[in-house]
Amino acid sequence: MQTSPKIYQDLRRIGMVDDTKLVLSETALLLAKSERPRTDTTVYERHLINLTEKVAAYAGKQANCKISGLPIRTEALQQIIAKRFGYGGSDDSYENFECANLMRVIDRREGLPTLLGIIYIHVARALGWTIAGLDFPPRFLIRLEYFGRREILDPFDGGRVIKPFDLRALYKAVSGPQIEITPEHTKPMTNRAIILRSQRNSIVLHLRSNDLEQALKIVNTLLLIAPKNPALWRKAGILNARMDRFEEAIVALEKFLSFAEADVTRFQTSILLQELREQLN
Repeated sequence: MQTSPKIYQDLRRIGMVDDTKLVLSETALLLAKSERPRTDTTVYERHLINLTEKVAAYAGKQANCKISGLPIRTEALQQIIAKRFGYGGSDDSYENFECANLMRVIDRREGLPTLLGIIYIHVARALGWTIAGLDFPPRFLIRLEYFGRREILDPFDGGRVIKPFDLRALYKAVSGPQIEITPEHTKPMTNRAIILRSQRNSIVLHLRSNDLEQALKIVNTLLLIAPKNPALWRKAGILNARMDRFEEAIVALEKFLSFAEADVTRFQTSILLQELREQLN
């Protein structure tokens, strides 16, 4: 089914706003609607409001207590989102496209770490709580803060609190026993970066099945939200080149060069761009 022009207009509007004003849940629902244009998002927006109200009621006045504020906020998110409503993930989530669509995540209560994290972040921010998404390589995590204290939670695993030892073990399980975790591995992500990461698995699944057209469609949609992202432009260029769309590939790679910093990837892309230009001559 063809996506309506209004959805693309809304995504372009989001692409022009400052990152701090980008609303994660709104953007994720728009991306979901681009795949299911006839679905009304109102029911999903109401569900997020309902979650927020129930978390607020559970936390109560203790949420603003200097000593018990962080533990009760953590517990409220866990008890309402994970326990009462059953949100979580499984190994099968990574093989299911529906787990990267926020509407279907809400329907099924199962999703990828980033989509689940967006739900936690939406609720916390709606209540005025300080929360951030963390760019942790094994999987997306969130960090809740209050009065200088912090808790890292795993939305994929019922909002479980991740202690430093657990964080190190998770990282080594993926990267190898010789590799040590650094502060760079738990840095907060921008809102746009969270949205891009939420769709990364879908692109990988399409590429694995050699569905270049669908992978490119996702990349082009994400470019509406992040029009200055060099990695997306490079991906668009390479995918177009693989489908022998050399003119589109050249335009995309030229965009990449205009945004990218000088490094090995930029140099390699310059060579590829020259080869594509020669193909047209």
